[in-house]
Amino acid sequence: MNAKVTWQQGLTFTGTADSGVSVPLGAALEVGGANYGFRPMELMAVSLAGCTAMDVISILQKKRQDVTTFEVKVHAEQAQEHPHVFTQVNIEYILTGRKIDLAAVERALELSKTKYCPAQAMLGKVVEIKLAYKILDAD
Repeated sequence: MNAKVTWQQGLTFTGTADSGVSVPLGAALEVGGANYGFRPMELMAVSLAGCTAMDVISILQKKRQDVTTFEVKVHAEQAQEHPHVFTQVNIEYILTGRKIDLAAVERALELSKTKYCPAQAMLGKVVEIKLAYKILDAD
């Protein structure tokens, strides 16, 4: 995998990778940025959410679960001092559907955590990651 950022101006960059898709990166006004684009650590949290979300929904679809809406929220605590690393990460999975099997959801989360999601596996080596879920009935 290859990725790069290209400087636009000030603290604004455009990130690209092998997919060819670009994403804006920037910094907050208080540190000299223009408040345009994702902060790099925000993007890391989004990456974690996306990685595990893709695993979980794929597994649940294979298990023929009737999921109508699905959201993954990541809340990452950061150190107060530089380099502001993540000190704890909470991932919350919110599923809405019809007759969703609790065991299928728990297995999908476990497989994402232990087998499929490289972002979760990598970050889990350096920070505690806690998982939680809510299953809501669509009926």
